[in-house]
Amino acid sequence: MDITYLLWLQDFRISINDALTPFMEEISFFSTHYIILLPAFVYWCLNKRSGLFIFFAMRIAQTINAAVKLTACVYRPWVRDARIIPAGNAIETAGGYSFPSGHTMMSVPIYGGLAIYAKKIKWLCWLFILAILTVMFSRNYLGVHTPQDVLAGLVLGCLSIWIADYTFKIIDRSPESENKILIAEIIIALAVFAYVNLKSYPMDYVNGKLLVDPNSMTIDSWGDVGGLIMLAIARYVEKKFVNFSETGFNVKGVILSVIGLIPLAFMIYGLKPIIVGFTNAHLGRLLYETCLMFYIIVIWPIVLKLFCK
Repeated sequence: MDITYLLWLQDFRISINDALTPFMEEISFFSTHYIILLPAFVYWCLNKRSGLFIFFAMRIAQTINAAVKLTACVYRPWVRDARIIPAGNAIETAGGYSFPSGHTMMSVPIYGGLAIYAKKIKWLCWLFILAILTVMFSRNYLGVHTPQDVLAGLVLGCLSIWIADYTFKIIDRSPESENKILIAEIIIALAVFAYVNLKSYPMDYVNGKLLVDPNSMTIDSWGDVGGLIMLAIARYVEKKFVNFSETGFNVKGVILSVIGLIPLAFMIYGLKPIIVGFTNAHLGRLLYETCLMFYIIVIWPIVLKLFCK
């Protein structure tokens, strides 16, 4: 049934000469790259707690995704059925295993977290929900994920939001417990990191070619799981030494926050290949996520605190 659905979408895609493919590719690309600009703006300008909440839910989702994906080891649709031909350059950006959808699990905590923050503004809340559904559909439309991949991503993404909500309620009731929670985050992340990097993986070959290289799959874990560790460390540093407050939705605050997004966008666009070039793919991915987290959580807030006194 899942392959039949993807083939139907593929036939539709061909019938309209891939007219929607560039849009779907951009939706998918944004959901794993520039999407973090949104919670960064919330964190700096609108509501510090909500921004932290979204980043925590996002990092939890990425850690769960790494653990589940590298446990299930489900092959991509085109590996399961040669009739599936991914659209555009989707196959180049969707290597490795398929279940659950990482794009979905990235979009749910971010767009979902934004929907929670904007719940009093109904049209905006529904817009963020629509964004989640669009990302999910784009992964099927491009032929890189089955329906169960994106549905599992939705469920696990919602679980990540619940975990974040439960954790933040504990911190709200007992602020002094936050340091213990940050330590627990690091311990859990290290355990997942060790698991996915030390476990055995399928070594299936077709025509002498390895279907999925385990070494390449563990690269993502260095960023996804390591990102949770770096978020915890960055949060501790910010709380201990910076302790900034969001600027508020005013002219000065908005301008400073938008200015801060510019270096962040450049980092997202080109920092990773530079770091990898000086190190290696595994360490480079970790260092890249470290730079992102510390810039968002610590460095730009220092600038905001200096200029918004």
